[in-house]
Amino acid sequence: MALPDSCISGEEVPFPEIIELNVGGQVYITRYSTLTSVPESLLWEMFSRKSNKGLARDTKGRFFVDRDGFLFRYILDFMRDQQLVLPDHFPERGRLQREAEFFNLPELVKLLAPKISKQNSLGEEGCQSDPEDSSPGIDTARNLGSLGAAAAACASMVPGAMDGKRSGFITIGYRGSYTLGRDSQTDAKFRRVARIMVCGKTSLAKEVFGETLNESRDPDRPPERYTSRYYLKFTFLEQAFDKLADAGFHMVACNSTGTCAFAHEQTDDKIWTSYTEYVFYRE
Repeated sequence: MALPDSCISGEEVPFPEIIELNVGGQVYITRYSTLTSVPESLLWEMFSRKSNKGLARDTKGRFFVDRDGFLFRYILDFMRDQQLVLPDHFPERGRLQREAEFFNLPELVKLLAPKISKQNSLGEEGCQSDPEDSSPGIDTARNLGSLGAAAAACASMVPGAMDGKRSGFITIGYRGSYTLGRDSQTDAKFRRVARIMVCGKTSLAKEVFGETLNESRDPDRPPERYTSRYYLKFTFLEQAFDKLADAGFHMVACNSTGTCAFAHEQTDDKIWTSYTEYVFYRE
């Protein structure tokens, strides 16, 4: 049985009324009553116990849950009012259904299941990267009218790409700087890459980079729209290249520009800044 918000006479309530959670690196602040609003759910079991000992915490003392921090906001919204409200063109219903199953929320699983079943009529290896809801603004060629049309679209892809992957471009860009000594007699000193930008179709970027893609600057971008505001959570170009190669992309072009920002007054060393782009394509 869930403990009430107020203190019980003679006993210490193990949880405060306001609780801070760290879910996959995302911080949430909510009420104790919200976390215990769905009986028999995982969160209800965690926060209905008589002691908070044994629950994982981060370095700041917040309760830690090792799940998808972005999708947890929809889990928490559902626990507040038992309703499911998703943004238009929401591309991650399958992953959200998996989160609902993990948190033991059967009603939420039911709300997600009908659309999932329609989308996955081809099976688990169908063209899942297509949008789930048709829209007048989406290319009508992607609005497959029947199972046969969907199968034909998958079969028309090149061999080795029969898992529903679609063609498209992804551009990787980064800014860098380096110091060049007088008359180029000394070795150039490079600074590390501060941020790797990702440009391209949202659905392709999420497919390739998954959890390593930072969407905080454009969080609700529809899957069929393009964006240039995503960036990666790591700073090694080789990691980005490996992920693109694993997804079947090949580099087709690259370019770089550089300008001399200023020269050091005492050493005459020149500070150069550059911007480089790599264009990848998958047939």
